[in-house]
Amino acid sequence: MANHSQFKLFSERRFMPFFMTQGLGAFNDNIFKNALAALLVFQGSRMAGLNTDQIVNLSALLFILPFFLFSALFGQFADKYEKSMQIRRIKLFEVVIMLLATLGFWTGSVPLLLFVLFLLGLQSTIFGPIKYGILPQILRKEELVGGNALVEMGTFVAILAGTIAGPQLAGVEVSWPYWVGASCLAVAAAGYLYSLRIPVAEAAAPDIEINWNIFSETVRNLKFLNENQVVLNSVLGISWFWFFGATFLVQIPSYSQNVLGGDENLMSGLLALFIIGISTGSLLCEKLSGNQVEIGLVPFGAIGLTLFGLDLYFASPATPGTGVTIGQFLAHGANWRIIADLLLIGVFGGFYIVPLYALVQSRSAPDHRSRVIAGLNILNALFMVIAAIMAMLILGPAGLTIPDLFLITALLNAVVALYIFTLVPEFLMRFLIWILIHLVYRVRAEGLDKIPDEGPVIVVSNHVSYVDPLILGGMIRRPVRFVMYWKIYEIRLMKFIFKTGKAIPIASRKENPEVLESAYRRMHEVLDEGDVLGIFPEGAITRDGEIQPFKPGIEKLLNDKPTVVVPIAVCNLWGSMFSRKDPLNKRRPRKLWARIDLRVGNPIPPAEATAQRLQAEVEALRGQDR
Repeated sequence: MANHSQFKLFSERRFMPFFMTQGLGAFNDNIFKNALAALLVFQGSRMAGLNTDQIVNLSALLFILPFFLFSALFGQFADKYEKSMQIRRIKLFEVVIMLLATLGFWTGSVPLLLFVLFLLGLQSTIFGPIKYGILPQILRKEELVGGNALVEMGTFVAILAGTIAGPQLAGVEVSWPYWVGASCLAVAAAGYLYSLRIPVAEAAAPDIEINWNIFSETVRNLKFLNENQVVLNSVLGISWFWFFGATFLVQIPSYSQNVLGGDENLMSGLLALFIIGISTGSLLCEKLSGNQVEIGLVPFGAIGLTLFGLDLYFASPATPGTGVTIGQFLAHGANWRIIADLLLIGVFGGFYIVPLYALVQSRSAPDHRSRVIAGLNILNALFMVIAAIMAMLILGPAGLTIPDLFLITALLNAVVALYIFTLVPEFLMRFLIWILIHLVYRVRAEGLDKIPDEGPVIVVSNHVSYVDPLILGGMIRRPVRFVMYWKIYEIRLMKFIFKTGKAIPIASRKENPEVLESAYRRMHEVLDEGDVLGIFPEGAITRDGEIQPFKPGIEKLLNDKPTVVVPIAVCNLWGSMFSRKDPLNKRRPRKLWARIDLRVGNPIPPAEATAQRLQAEVEALRGQDR
């Protein structure tokens, strides 16, 4: 799968019909919501005798309310029944909803249109657990990040298109708002036709009994989140992004008008920048992660969100402009800083959100994965409501400005990110590894697909530097438990990474027999659990760049636990500051940004995997590239 591209999924039936179905659904939701908002703003008082602000806030509440009430209930349905059938029924429901919308626009009935908005929220509530629950079923493990990236890209592009098209179709000047209903009906019908081509996705838990008590089931769904600390904190991270994103996205129209003094074209342009940024960041995730769920991108994304959120505050003009066209805005050089900030907030948002969704999908138990997503949707809705309340308080009673709101949100992002990463050090560990293999070095791997995707396996490698486990662990698609010399394990600056990565310290019997026995016990446990065990049979980092004799300890382990062994050669790392080529006081980062090669050999059956054979295989793979 080294040459796999996420865009190839567009040519495959297992993905493309689903992608179009969900994209058209998101497009439809936003056409209706934004058209209704335009209609209420300009004609709400006349049509319903209500205050405009009241009716707009009421409409937002009505859309979010079903997420609170029914996510838990329909999360059960998503796990219990076959998913493609459920999607087709949801799309038929959407067609019915849009028939009601057409009637509402035709008659000018605000109560009916608000009821339609509630039904759209209900439809999104039903679809959400299925949407993210089906992806691990239709995609291979190495496609999960790329598939999620495409879905996120499609969703945000659909949001942007609907945001622009909705008010246009409402036709405030044309006074033919019923065209919105007709357009939404056509999009809903197209979505249903695409849904007919979605392949069968079998039920994950067909035997569960539906709990119709929405309150007790909501509590139960939230408990599912708590079963896995990494999943729970990933969910909290996703919900926080919805808080962060909603704050920025909702305020962009007001920011464009009241801070920048721009017209509706500038507003659309800035919204487009934000959406393009998220789409770009999402699509880059597959390339940056090497087709694996790389949570090291999450801290990277969080840092970018904070930095560019802060810079947007400082880049905003102190004095609001008036009557600024998009051409005038672009002509002013200082405004390009604002453009860059909004674009990069989106890009780093993509880096942040895509790996988190993929992590939740990959680490949630398959039999209640959709219910985990349902719990996630509940928290997303809650965080969005909190974001709206915070914005109202800051911009209202507190008397602060929109740039002040951006500043506060960016600072809060830093606090929340640090809290989550402290709770789950794995995020920071993977970030440091990602920095090492992408920014400090350029690592090229050959033959990673030779490592079995499932079951116990031992990988053996030559030992060139202190960072060998980090480079190997960062490139191998499966989590690897490394056995390493205990004194290296205890290095102060590196111990955090090694401990978080669950490395196994080992010593000779002469040095510390207790550490040795503990190491063998833990190695047996790793293999019994069907995981990957990484070993450096030389027993120490080379002092001359040459491969030292492999010790017979690997043979003892294979006698106890017969396991397939995969040889790997680390090449071109000798001479780096992490190797022992020079004394410590003379080491310099001469290999910074150097090309490092990993070469993976063919699996060797345990009966043939002697220390001598393994050494010969690694030497042949390395060649002269020390």
